[in-house]
Amino acid sequence: MRAKRPDLGLTVSATTRTPRAGEVDGTSYYYLTEDEFSVRVAAGEFVEWANVHGHRYGTLKSEVERNLTQGRSLILEIDVQGGLNVRSSYEDVVLVFIAPPSMEELEKRLRGRGTEDEETISMRLANAAHEMELMDAYDATIVNDDLDRAAAELYALIESYETDGGSTCDVCDET
Repeated sequence: MRAKRPDLGLTVSATTRTPRAGEVDGTSYYYLTEDEFSVRVAAGEFVEWANVHGHRYGTLKSEVERNLTQGRSLILEIDVQGGLNVRSSYEDVVLVFIAPPSMEELEKRLRGRGTEDEETISMRLANAAHEMELMDAYDATIVNDDLDRAAAELYALIESYETDGGSTCDVCDET
């Protein structure tokens, strides 16, 4: 999406999990200790944060404001809980649920990454099942069964909202 729309802002999330191979602090995530995360929560530095898959993740207000002050539309790549929390802070937010084609395909993708143990995969699948129940709380749903098609749908959705406030029924699944 950013290749097609480099003007879109993208935030870097904070997390308490340890970096995976190849991830870079400040680019992939801001890697914080539990204590650092707690201090920032107490200081009100997050737009949203949640416990996800056994770790805390959150979006810093400074990341959002940095993009918004530049007049940029912004993508927050966050979990379902976080998306719903953002809506309470920004009334003009558009929530897009990116859904797997099926739970079986999601499991295949998780196993194919080779980055999680069996316990983590089971937890992620259970969390995904719960998140799918919240899909109707989002403004639009895009099924990620084909990357190019899903990206084209997201592109059309963003364009629709930026140009006319967003009639989405022609670019996404009705929810």
